[in-house]
Amino acid sequence: MGLRAGGGQDLLERREDVRQANFLELFVDLVLVFALSGVVTRVVRDITADDPVVRWRSLTYLLVLAMPLIWLWITTAHITSWFDPRRRKIQWLVLVSAFGLLVMAASLPAAFIGRGWAFVLPYVILLCGRPLLLLPSLRGHPLGRLYLRSVFWCGGTAVLWVAGAVASGSARAALWGIAVTVDIVAAQLRWPVPGMARPPVSAWAMDSRHHLPERYQQLLLIALGETVLAVGITFTDQPIGPDTAGTLAVAYVSTVLMWRIYFYRSGEVLAEAVAVAGDRLAAGRATGVAHIVMVIGIVATAVGFEVVMKHPAGRPQPAWLAAILGGPAFFLYGRIRLERVVFDRLSIRRVVAIAALAVAAAPLHLAAPLAAAVVALLVLLGVAVADARNAAGRPPEQPSPAH
Repeated sequence: MGLRAGGGQDLLERREDVRQANFLELFVDLVLVFALSGVVTRVVRDITADDPVVRWRSLTYLLVLAMPLIWLWITTAHITSWFDPRRRKIQWLVLVSAFGLLVMAASLPAAFIGRGWAFVLPYVILLCGRPLLLLPSLRGHPLGRLYLRSVFWCGGTAVLWVAGAVASGSARAALWGIAVTVDIVAAQLRWPVPGMARPPVSAWAMDSRHHLPERYQQLLLIALGETVLAVGITFTDQPIGPDTAGTLAVAYVSTVLMWRIYFYRSGEVLAEAVAVAGDRLAAGRATGVAHIVMVIGIVATAVGFEVVMKHPAGRPQPAWLAAILGGPAFFLYGRIRLERVVFDRLSIRRVVAIAALAVAAAPLHLAAPLAAAVVALLVLLGVAVADARNAAGRPPEQPSPAH
């Protein structure tokens, strides 16, 4: 890292062989499972309402509530990737970050009507406060300039977050949606500030070779685990019958297929691909965005499973189909982006699968919600089988990112 002076700069002297998450990071992961489960519960409450406007609005709420939680997790992973997680200061930052996620998750049921401040304050304090606390350890390091620029931008978007907390309902959701979008887009651009040179590092930098790619892999497992948790809890509260048992089986197999589609093969060799990429900053940025998209898709899929569990028969509402079919489609789109990072190619199989889900939406409007979930499962199964047939009899494909 190049910094060995005193004054806390040894925070950057992490071990070169650090690959896996430590116990504190896994603790943050547990909190994120709870948080994403809270998002699903909050969205399901509205998507099953009688008012069609409320049903469609719930999908907007999914994005507005899930993206800040995911972004806070990513920025925490970035800190533990850059800095030595054995240092007490970093451990305290991780613990405080986990508590902030917990407070935000606990506010989700009333985030748009009464607990807006409980959702906003932890997010803004952590996003602005952690870089400020780390800046004294970064004198002379390019990461210090990056964190300083992030503080400027955080101060600007904090106005939008606070304005949203003061407002309520749809106005709050709109302001928060704009704020989190600006947070993520500005990070992609390395928080540009007039008069300040752009540093040669980014918020998406894969500095530790293996640690951050593996954290992204764990992020996908967190989202998939939340899906199993949400469906399992809902199943225990429903009368057991052929429809609910069938939905449980469909949800489980679909989750396994998404796991299979992610890890084979791009997710499995992600770390190796980033290590040999010609532009590691661009690869890191594309990897982060791809995982955000996939996690949103998985959360939407979990919403769809819960809807089917509660309403397996009858005609589905359009918003229900958007979750049941759109969730897997969104996941596949993120997976297409990851394929581009790892192998620098367009995954035609996944493009065809997304098209199939879109085409199936019209006739499935006349079928039961469970039928839509089965169709989504069959599309995912088709992608997984096509992947397996393409790899049969060949040595494991090695990553070939753009150079």
